[in-house]
Amino acid sequence: MEHDNKAIKFQEPEGLKLSVQIPPEVTDEYLQFLQQMGIHYVYTWVNDQQSSYEFLAKLKERTEKYGIHIYNVGNMNLGKSESILLGMDDRDVHIERFAEFLRTLGSLGIHTTTVTWEPNNTLSTTPDGKVVSERLGGHWANVYTRGGAKARIVDMEVMKKAPHTHGRTYSKKEIWDNFTYFAEKLLPEAERTGVRIALHPNDPPVDSCLGIATLIQCCEDYEKAFEIADSDYLGMEFCVGCWLEGGKEFGDLMENIRRFVSRDKVFIVHFRNVNTTLPCFTETFVDDGYQDMYLVMKEFIRYGYNGTLTMDHTPLMVPTAGNIGETAYAVGYLKALHQAASDEIIK
Repeated sequence: MEHDNKAIKFQEPEGLKLSVQIPPEVTDEYLQFLQQMGIHYVYTWVNDQQSSYEFLAKLKERTEKYGIHIYNVGNMNLGKSESILLGMDDRDVHIERFAEFLRTLGSLGIHTTTVTWEPNNTLSTTPDGKVVSERLGGHWANVYTRGGAKARIVDMEVMKKAPHTHGRTYSKKEIWDNFTYFAEKLLPEAERTGVRIALHPNDPPVDSCLGIATLIQCCEDYEKAFEIADSDYLGMEFCVGCWLEGGKEFGDLMENIRRFVSRDKVFIVHFRNVNTTLPCFTETFVDDGYQDMYLVMKEFIRYGYNGTLTMDHTPLMVPTAGNIGETAYAVGYLKALHQAASDEIIK
């Protein structure tokens, strides 16, 4: 891709930073709760109305009163736009809206946003044979894990029997052609505004889901995406959960951390554990899956990862705990891992 690189250089604070997702209409009490836990970075997903400069400037002002920095913001209707991902006739309209969103983020000093090539959103299954997602309807928490906590399950036998959602099959070539078009059109604007685009892997990381071929199902797909994009402003949301779901077929987790962190291609880390690899997995509490997450934390610190790490998906606790209990447990565990790993690696 040939274009002038007029990027605004983003100077991040050094080192790994723990982050928590907040709703765009977060309460002051929740921000104070995060402040009490020592969290200084957050991210959020917004809708079209909440993507304006006025809304995000107000949100940024509110979080900063609690010493909290908005590190990345995604727009679900842009970052998972059917029109862009499937190459529909109106994709240029959506790409221009995405470019305007980048300009808004850049003007606010928010230098990272998110894309995931999932036109049906993140898919889950149910024990009675349904496929559910935010876009398709239904709830993701359909099985039970430790202590009766509700958790997400993906069973590929269920997924394979589900009908196509968009009327036909979309091939790998089509999906990669659509990504190439997106990169050529949007990355020059990302470079001009200084806003990086973090590409999340497909979840589940399989060849296709519901008739639509996946874009990122293994580490080598990332290499292909980076070659096509040829820009420092396209990197990855390194989703540990997707690596664990895919197992060896996705890639060597520890080697891939070294490979991509050393090239500054990891913009965001999603930290999540699962009970086993595909074809059927259940998400677990971070300390209860098949992966020793302390080893994972050590690798990100060992190779100098400079970005945010957040707990991505966690089982639902009892109503008394609510969202605050789930967040507190995850954050406390991650802070302990971070401190122990830092003490061991950084002598």
